[in-house]
Amino acid sequence: MGWQLWLTALGIVLVLEGLGPLLFPNRWRSYLQQIAAMPATSMQRLGAALVLVGAAILIIFS
Repeated sequence: MGWQLWLTALGIVLVLEGLGPLLFPNRWRSYLQQIAAMPATSMQRLGAALVLVGAAILIIFS
């Protein structure tokens, strides 16, 4: 995979991540406060689940 593909993927991620705070700033703040209040182990499980789902999507659609 070339750098162009990685930069395109990064750009898509940044656009998608930016939509929440852009369109719904108050809900986004509340969401982040809820995440910050979570225990570290719950955040790790959430992160692991997101990584596994992302990897599965990449494997399936690549």
